[in-house]
Amino acid sequence: MGDFYVPHAFSNIDAHPHPVRLVNALFRLRTEAFFVSYKQRLRHLLQAQPGQRFLDVGAGTGDAARELAEESGAQVVACDLSRIMCETMKHTGLRQVAVADSHRLPFKGAAFDGAWADRVLQHVEDPDRVLEEMLRVVRPGGRIVVCDPDTATQALNIEDHRLAARILGLRQTAGIRHGTFARRVPGILTARGLLDVEVEPHTLVVRDKRTIDDTMGVRDWADVFADRGYLDRTEARRFNTLLGEAIESGQFLYSVTYFLTSATVPSIGG
Repeated sequence: MGDFYVPHAFSNIDAHPHPVRLVNALFRLRTEAFFVSYKQRLRHLLQAQPGQRFLDVGAGTGDAARELAEESGAQVVACDLSRIMCETMKHTGLRQVAVADSHRLPFKGAAFDGAWADRVLQHVEDPDRVLEEMLRVVRPGGRIVVCDPDTATQALNIEDHRLAARILGLRQTAGIRHGTFARRVPGILTARGLLDVEVEPHTLVVRDKRTIDDTMGVRDWADVFADRGYLDRTEARRFNTLLGEAIESGQFLYSVTYFLTSATVPSIGG
């Protein structure tokens, strides 16, 4: 899942009225320089070695799973709640793919040398439960890596700053289930006794018109909120007008900070 708008009711892509649109957005998103960079760092933090076994939770397009396997020689299992995404992953060459609810992972305890969830916990019903499941299936000494944006760090520049703040507030409260969970992850892992807990901030800054149109879905934000009754149509039209003006004049800016957290599962008795 990306940080573009995904309504609560459609966190499972299969339930979305336009699933192909979301799948295509994920494919476009993975080619953007920011995402390529932090995903490379995420894979590095897993410390994968040949012959080890890793789990990608909420794998989406499966590109990270393929890249980790190719780079490290490790075996990678990709799971996702969406049957559409799992079929997509199989069609692109991934062999070990499972349709799975991340709240109840269908794997034995300590079955993996590491697990990661990239832009997933913000969308699930119970992110604490998913994190516990990831810890359950990773062996002692294995690695856990989690990355999500913190929606409270968003910034948006258009002429009407109050309207911009209203739209960003709706993205935080109505657009994403757990938009600030990312800041809690380091503390949760520390409390659970994990070792080497580290957190890195990675800030996405969007000004390029192509990125705005092709990957972020910014032009749809106000209309989606208006469709769902969170925003007056007049406000939505005003936002769209000011957004267009800011983009054309080069004044537009959107940013959000992602927290990339990594840790090691403690050894038994350690």
